Amino acid sequence: MGQQQLLMIVLAIIIVAIAIAVSIELFRGNAIESKRDLLISECSNIATIAISYYKKPREMGGGGKTFTNWQIPPQLVQTANGSFLASVSAQQVTITGTGTEVITGNDSIKVQTIITSDDYYSVIIN
Repeated sequence: MGQQQLLMIVLAIIIVAIAIAVSIELFRGNAIESKRDLLISECSNIATIAISYYKKPREMGGGGKTFTNWQIPPQLVQTANGSFLASVSAQQVTITGTGTEVITGNDSIKVQTIITSDDYYSVIIN
């Protein structure tokens, strides 16, 4: 084989290796984004439960215009996508969702959902 052919083979191997490395990184990024979206979705589901509790009268098992004594339903505290922790005050609930997907080292995906009497929004922590 000529020197030019060997150089072309080495160049082709380098290009394929770079393409594989880039595609693995893109796949990993997509997996993290997908898991984050699932975590936000579950936090949104929990938020609607909390708002429902807030608006329901005390006589019907609700909060009567307060979040006091509200808890995340036990079956939603730990799911396949992550674990959820609620910080409850009278007029606001903060839910922190920690995903099972590890980003780097020991850092997991984290989102925080702030719930008020009629609205909620999510913030990406990690």
